[in-house]
Amino acid sequence: MSRVALVSGGTRGIGAAICLALKKEGYDVVANYGGNDEAAEAFSKETGIPVAKFDVSDFEAVKAGIEKVAQEHGPVEVLVNNAGITRDSTIQKMSADQWQAVIDTNLGSCFNLCRCVIESMREKGFGRIVNIGSINGQAGQYGQVNYAAAKSGIHGFTKALAQEGAGKGITVNAIAPGYIETDMVRSVPENVLEKIVARIPVGRLGQAEEIARGVVFLVADDAGFITGSTLSINGGQHMY
Repeated sequence: MSRVALVSGGTRGIGAAICLALKKEGYDVVANYGGNDEAAEAFSKETGIPVAKFDVSDFEAVKAGIEKVAQEHGPVEVLVNNAGITRDSTIQKMSADQWQAVIDTNLGSCFNLCRCVIESMREKGFGRIVNIGSINGQAGQYGQVNYAAAKSGIHGFTKALAQEGAGKGITVNAIAPGYIETDMVRSVPENVLEKIVARIPVGRLGQAEEIARGVVFLVADDAGFITGSTLSINGGQHMY
């Protein structure tokens, strides 16, 4: 029987690429999403990957969502915490709501989802968790104190949880993408995008499939000796 893999924020961008790569490798993939029903339905119809709608920033919603996934597909054995939002602003203009929304969605979701799958992983003696961080959680970024704090928190969360899971066959790793060619990045003004690319040694934006390849590597059954690590996939922009 194939392993059940849940990808949060899995119907668009990097998340969609991760779902497709895992499906290609034979995983029973479920893509979580939060809001856009039309886009999620289109993704599911095109790929054959089932979707699960619940708010990853809400613990009770996650608990119910995970229970439903387990009932329909089986216990989650592979979890990819990919969901994320931005609410960019310099701190002197940032509202408390902008701060909290990013912390709850980007970092709080990692706790919510891991808390709701960790017991079944421990009981089974197997689990693979990959948390999607960011180059901006490693190096910081002007106008993103909320996003950088959340993504930096993911890296510490990963190392701590890796220690808790190691003796139970559960690995916990992070991937820190650089600037990837997604809708979010493509919406950046062209003159700004040119400056970003100029700072990337390989001379281009990354592709979502390149992040997905890293996930596939880390969640493999034979990757059990890799835990507590952060894999930076950023074209050499930040060597950390």
